[in-house]
Amino acid sequence: MLFKTRILSSLEKVFFDKNTSNLDFSGLTAFGGETVSFQVAYYAEFHAKNVAVNLLSEISGIISIRKVGYVPCDYLGSSFDDNVITRMGGLFPDPLMPFDGHVNVLPGQWRAIWVTICIPPDFPPRCYDIKISFSGSGRGEGSKIDESVIFSLEVLPMNLPKQSLIRTEWFHADCLATYYKVESWSEAHWSLIKEYMRNSASHGMNMMLTPLWTPPLDTAVGGDRPTTQLLEIRKDGGKYCFDFSRLDRWVDMALNAGIGYFEMPHFFTQWGAEFTPKIMADEDGCEKRIFGWDVPALSPEYAKFISQLMPPLLDYFSSKKLDGKLYFHVSDEPDSSAMDGYAKAAALVKGLVNGAPIIDALSSIEFYKKGIIQNPIPGLNHIEPFLKAGIENLWVYYCCSQWDKVPNRFFHFPSARNRIIGALMFKYNIFGFLHWGYNFWYTQYSLDKNINPFLTTDAGQSFPGGDSFMVYPGEGGPLDSIRHEVFREALQDLRALRLLESIKGRDSALSILDNPSLSFANYPSSPEWILRLRKKIDETIAGKRFNIVR
Repeated sequence: MLFKTRILSSLEKVFFDKNTSNLDFSGLTAFGGETVSFQVAYYAEFHAKNVAVNLLSEISGIISIRKVGYVPCDYLGSSFDDNVITRMGGLFPDPLMPFDGHVNVLPGQWRAIWVTICIPPDFPPRCYDIKISFSGSGRGEGSKIDESVIFSLEVLPMNLPKQSLIRTEWFHADCLATYYKVESWSEAHWSLIKEYMRNSASHGMNMMLTPLWTPPLDTAVGGDRPTTQLLEIRKDGGKYCFDFSRLDRWVDMALNAGIGYFEMPHFFTQWGAEFTPKIMADEDGCEKRIFGWDVPALSPEYAKFISQLMPPLLDYFSSKKLDGKLYFHVSDEPDSSAMDGYAKAAALVKGLVNGAPIIDALSSIEFYKKGIIQNPIPGLNHIEPFLKAGIENLWVYYCCSQWDKVPNRFFHFPSARNRIIGALMFKYNIFGFLHWGYNFWYTQYSLDKNINPFLTTDAGQSFPGGDSFMVYPGEGGPLDSIRHEVFREALQDLRALRLLESIKGRDSALSILDNPSLSFANYPSSPEWILRLRKKIDETIAGKRFNIVR
């Protein structure tokens, strides 16, 4: 009876019932400081449990293996273009699960293991073989398993440069407290935050959403999210006093994890800056809510509050040598109908942040043209007028609405559509990238806060699966997703292009893309194109040709 394996790139998604790619993939090149992955897919016509999977390599200490897990998704979105894997809900390969050295082989089903190599800086440059073998036996005659594959990694004699792109995926501290059933800011909560911060930094997140107060994001009007407020505030008559002890612990933890930038929570509610965020304070010895949905955005008392807060807050960050590393928000995703109210709120904030950048996700160029905001973050499907305007240090974002032609990382999108964004951000010299869901484990508007992210992957049939979170909750820390790993590879492509630019010049680096019409809505859709592009980048930098795939 048949047992077979195939080595696949990280850009394949292995479904139970689909034949795997025929792309010949047996090796990679990589730089020092880069993390690369490949998969070994396996299939049998029989059932075999506890099949041993063994790794043999002189660099086994920098290699990890995880099992590709599967999660259900009902809602993939309301509209689709043609560059999708499927239009139907079902089971999707995504979480990378712990591996104990064994796999179960199920008859007639493809499965995969995910192999990751974390190459330290200045690692000895040469070729390394990685042998992975399967051994065991199944039920019935002829079901013995004895199969191995060999993968080749060539480490190049240079390091990838540090990531220059600023990247944030909004970090939801309240979701950690809720899922793990720990009290906010308890030692158990801090321990989780530490693990998740380290994970995010290792995947190219270098900016951290910092909850001075509970961020007013994806909350139903009049609704609530669990309080996760770093600021300790005491109100004494008309004066506000601030304790930054918790904030200091947060900042130090983030810096130690490798985070270099900090974004403050939005000063006003989402979609137009109509109201104030939930803010708690001690007043007359009792903790109470002093701002929220019942307080208008332009309340004189709120203006007094933030006017008293900002000088000591900026002094604190200056004492941490973080001048130039702070970013502020007014309101997330305001539309044109909210422009007047947003403009008044933005003017108030601008007068208090001492010239620090104010960034917000929005889609109308009019906010910029009217001088309301200098640092807009357009969605990829609205980016063209922002590019034509020649905005300096332009950011981009995507979320559930960016489905037509542009890159994204929904479950039903091919992984090449995730990874292509690295090359595109290089071509357009993008300065920053924002996404709203590192770990949003609630339903839309935070109405249900007790979901299981392994079962509810679409925020309650509201957002396309793959939009609302990048990591899954594991025991004591995060479990990565395929999407998370592939997006890191996209950022490494960007860093490799920056390295090439530093050696050969920008024109030479752009020419290697070899596609003058390349844009956020027009790009090659195949994994082969991306792998060939990365191979060309590496060959040009190294000054030699490689026989292996990349």
